[in-house]
Amino acid sequence: MGWPIQRVDLGLVDYEQATRDMLGWVRERQDGVAGDRLFFLSHPPVVTYGARTSPDELPPAAAALPSVQVDRGGFATYHGPGQLVGYLVIDVRSRGVADIVRWLEDGVIEALASLGFATVRRETPKGASSLVGVWTPDHRKLVSIGMRIRGGVTSHGFSLNIDPDMTAFDQFTVCGLQDVTMTSLREMAAEQGKPVPSDAEVRDAVAAVFC
Repeated sequence: MGWPIQRVDLGLVDYEQATRDMLGWVRERQDGVAGDRLFFLSHPPVVTYGARTSPDELPPAAAALPSVQVDRGGFATYHGPGQLVGYLVIDVRSRGVADIVRWLEDGVIEALASLGFATVRRETPKGASSLVGVWTPDHRKLVSIGMRIRGGVTSHGFSLNIDPDMTAFDQFTVCGLQDVTMTSLREMAAEQGKPVPSDAEVRDAVAAVFC
């Protein structure tokens, strides 16, 4: 994974506040006043979506689930308590990463393997909706990824379902995929008869790979 990335642990942060903070983190990296960093946090319930998302893919007004347009790639996804969000702010040119999304997928897969959970990445068929993210071997989606690069520095990152309210995903079209089934580490642990890893354990596993 290259030289260490600094780990920054945050708690529950309002999504719009985090996006404002992220702009500052990116400027600090671009200006060379901070090194590469990975920020761990979570958000109150919110659906975020990229510019290409169709309005009919968003939650209906009756769902009372706020939606916020963002400047990352990807379509609509959910953030909420019980989910680990990781925002990656690194200089991809100095680190020499050719494909930041695949690099991030591989790192998260390695971290999950250290916790005893087998996961995979998937190739997107030509003309199909993107399958970027981390999946179970039977193709349920566990981790969503959406990135942006400004001036050679990344922002945004991944959201990993540990034990969120899974019914939130039923209220909109996840990642532009009409038939996707989302899952969580709680569901996977129950299937395998093992304890659910805590938020701290998942943070430590991801940090052990990247930081």
